Amino acid sequence: MAGQNRFNPRKLMRSKWTARQPQHREKHFMVTACHWSEDESTLLSIELEAVLTGRCQQLDWQDLHDADTWQQGWK
Repeated sequence: MAGQNRFNPRKLMRSKWTARQPQHREKHFMVTACHWSEDESTLLSIELEAVLTGRCQQLDWQDLHDADTWQQGWK
């Protein structure tokens, strides 16, 4: 087990991530959107864009804490 990624949710926009188990040759991703609550106090979800294909996926921002699935930066 790799542990847990630590980061500030306010600094996620345009951050880069590497999938530990790439699917469909999609390994490198960038956060392209952050979805906040109406009062902007709570981050609800993010959009990740695959660099290779341009495919976007929306996921819970806390999923990025799982170091077995995601690694910060492009490796």
